[in-house]
Amino acid sequence: MTGGRSEQTRDVGISRRGMLAWAASGVVGVAAGGLVGCSSPAHATPLPGPSEGQRSDSFSPNAATDPDGMATLPGLPAVSAVPVRARPVYKVHDLLPNAPSNAVALTIDDGPDPHWTPQVLDLLRRHGAQATFSLVGIEAHAQRSLVRRIIVEGHSLCNHTMTHPQPFSRRLPAQIDKEIVQAQSVIVDAAATTPQLFRAPGGDWSPTVLATVARYGMTPIDWDIDPKDWARPGPTPIIQRLLAARPGDILLCHDGGGNRAQTVEALRTVLPRLKTNGLTFITL
Repeated sequence: MTGGRSEQTRDVGISRRGMLAWAASGVVGVAAGGLVGCSSPAHATPLPGPSEGQRSDSFSPNAATDPDGMATLPGLPAVSAVPVRARPVYKVHDLLPNAPSNAVALTIDDGPDPHWTPQVLDLLRRHGAQATFSLVGIEAHAQRSLVRRIIVEGHSLCNHTMTHPQPFSRRLPAQIDKEIVQAQSVIVDAAATTPQLFRAPGGDWSPTVLATVARYGMTPIDWDIDPKDWARPGPTPIIQRLLAARPGDILLCHDGGGNRAQTVEALRTVLPRLKTNGLTFITL
């Protein structure tokens, strides 16, 4: 894995039967078949943000590439569009102005993973911390019980696309729509709750992505503390970067997409230390 936004696309083929069911329901107007990258970025200009040019992760799906039961998923509940944001949310109080002044938000991306997510959840429970889990649809579909556990234990959910394709902003508008809608349907089916938040893979935003997110009534969220745990630099650098958190920061970590032993080890230190430093973990 190299630095910068990954050029590797983690596309997952959905069954033809599943695609026909989606098309028949009127939810997604996209032909069956794998997603392909767009050769022209004219429709999606990446937006600047923290650590621009250094965003990425090493997500690699563990779930089946053709999930069973996709054709029987219910359609999305009716939602109302919200105003389109010019940029995603980078700070807690930009989204939750009435949050405690000492609040920070820990966001956990790319799961749920059957091995790492339970360990993260155990640590959060032990230290009385809440987090926001950005779920990849194919993983949520394969790990429904973990999705329910996340909700039962008081955490919140964020839509992180169906297959985590990168670079996300360069997809065709219909492909962006499909990734968001399929993930939303899977998460709603597993959790019986509708995510109000969306995070783009790799923090890769564009006007098209932001407009699609708003159309489905979601708020785009990003982060401002990135320990780059996806690159597995060792627990110490992850700890050091996370301990730099200040009130209002949104922290990024990962429980999926690879070996997350270093992330788990780092959180063992970071969670109690940040609380000792006077910070309160809240959900977004």
